[in-house]
Amino acid sequence: MGEATAAAVPQEGAEASASLADQLRRQGAQTALRFLTCGSVDDGKSTLIGRLLYDAKLVFEDQLAALAADSKTQGTQGGDLDFALLVDGLAAEREQGITIDVAYRYFTTDRRKFVVADAPGHEQYTRNMATGASNSELAVILVDARKGVLTQTRRHSYIAALFGIRHFVLAVNKMDLVGYDQAVFADIERSYRSFAAQLGGLDIVAIPISALRGDNVARASEAMPWHQGPALLPHLEAVAVEGGEGLGAFRMPVQWVNRPNADFRGFSGTVVSGLVRPGDALVALPSGRASRVERIHTFDGELPAAGPGQAVTLTLADAIDVSRGDVLCAAERPAQLSDQLAVHLLWMSEDALIPGRQYRLKCAARTVNCVVTELKHAVNVNTLEAHAAKKLELNGVGVANISLNERLVFEPFGQSPALGGFILIDRRSNATVGVGVFDFSLRRADNVVWQALTVDKAHRASLKHQRPCVIWLTGLSGSGKSTIANLLESRLHDLHRHTYTLDGDNVRHGLTRDLGFTETDRVENVRRIGETAKLMVDAGLIVIVAFISPYRSERRMVRRLLEEGEFIEAFVHTPLAVCEARDPKGLYRKARAGEITNFTGIDAEYQSPENPELTLDTVALTAEQSVEKILDHLRSAGVLQP
Repeated sequence: MGEATAAAVPQEGAEASASLADQLRRQGAQTALRFLTCGSVDDGKSTLIGRLLYDAKLVFEDQLAALAADSKTQGTQGGDLDFALLVDGLAAEREQGITIDVAYRYFTTDRRKFVVADAPGHEQYTRNMATGASNSELAVILVDARKGVLTQTRRHSYIAALFGIRHFVLAVNKMDLVGYDQAVFADIERSYRSFAAQLGGLDIVAIPISALRGDNVARASEAMPWHQGPALLPHLEAVAVEGGEGLGAFRMPVQWVNRPNADFRGFSGTVVSGLVRPGDALVALPSGRASRVERIHTFDGELPAAGPGQAVTLTLADAIDVSRGDVLCAAERPAQLSDQLAVHLLWMSEDALIPGRQYRLKCAARTVNCVVTELKHAVNVNTLEAHAAKKLELNGVGVANISLNERLVFEPFGQSPALGGFILIDRRSNATVGVGVFDFSLRRADNVVWQALTVDKAHRASLKHQRPCVIWLTGLSGSGKSTIANLLESRLHDLHRHTYTLDGDNVRHGLTRDLGFTETDRVENVRRIGETAKLMVDAGLIVIVAFISPYRSERRMVRRLLEEGEFIEAFVHTPLAVCEARDPKGLYRKARAGEITNFTGIDAEYQSPENPELTLDTVALTAEQSVEKILDHLRSAGVLQP
């Protein structure tokens, strides 16, 4: 490797050893700053980081030679050094001239260590920018002096503030292209501060720079004597950031139950806040079981105390049940527990967030099932105004209520980023589709408890001599679902079975009369029917449901509401052409004429079942034969008991 551009004169012997030792001691005592650079496309983020490395004398000679060669073939500066190439490592980024992934760089000056995240500017990659924000203490928001404050500027600032960043640098770049005009800088600063004031309590330092020319990057610019504030690098070296993670009571999410042999049982994890010492009283959440710390173990031996960021294994005085995902807390100040929470969300999937659809939520080491029960409003990132929305599109920000299938240990994000931040995961693809922060527990979570009843589902079903279940008939409009459902209930009635039919058209006169036929409304429609069917199964009934229910995800949701074997999916398989030829209600004719929108099979999608318990081919089978096929299945499955 070549020498750094500011390599010191070589020293020899004891003097060199002492100098090296002093330097290592100084570096060991340095504080570290994790900062994020973000802004709109072509604002100069990568160029700025490259210039920082160059001006701080942290580019080695061989790297500089490679940069000079790359600048001639791939650069955008007419053969001059293109500092962005020091950072834009992905081939796709160099070809497109944009940053796609979050590129992390580590460097050290005489005064501080730095971890810098170069976040993508294109709206398509906002989710990558959110990743960088969640790990940073300061945000450098770049603005092109020629363009001023843009939508992406506001979006990135909002997201950075949402994820707990309180220190901001407004770096107005490319001042050389506007003649270093103070008035241009002042207008941009005024516009940005007016917007940022709505984010509340931010520390903002505005600096006019030219990343390409080096003005106000590492040292003050002679071209802008009117700027009385610091240059960027001196400010980054001096800014004081709070160590919020170290404050507060002790918290440690358990990542692993350590059992190397029968004589040792410890709980391993990383301390996220507070201090812990042997003898301290702890409580394990969510179980609430209490004990005391016996010892604190590490690879290098036992410790008298452990604090934030330290990975340790705790042994406890009592053999209490603790599992991965539990959180060990200071007994006198435990974290909160809730299964109903208000949250802020950033949506990261091309498939919109729709209330009522199920996802998996991961916070610390715990993963639970959840449903976004209500999208209270979306946020306009330009004005920060709230506006009504039924779904959240890609890169949308919103405020929502979520319901979890079990109580989760949490704290508001402002108190603990480790226990206050979460991701949402698509249950089928395992892709991360959203990221968010907990605001507070909904009061109703504390007011509603499950009331145990003496007479349960088994007692109710035994009186009826049947095993309760849901027969879910799904298919296109006109496929014959309602006809089959009606005949099936008549046959079961003749067999003295206790039944109820939920028909798609009938329930829209009451239970779901407020819903339309958009994707969002269809999801909520099926959710309500699923919950109703679950109550009827609990009553011991055989429930026949005749619904188009076009989406697999919602049919899976209903299946998960019930116990194993209680959901019988019957696909009424009738080709679209046959359904349209039947058209018993004239709906296909109206849909083709444009009089009806969001009509399944015409301008709205129908997702056929992948592995239904029954497939009823209504072209090959009559309605009566389809019913006999269902009855045969019910007998073989033990639903119809003697």
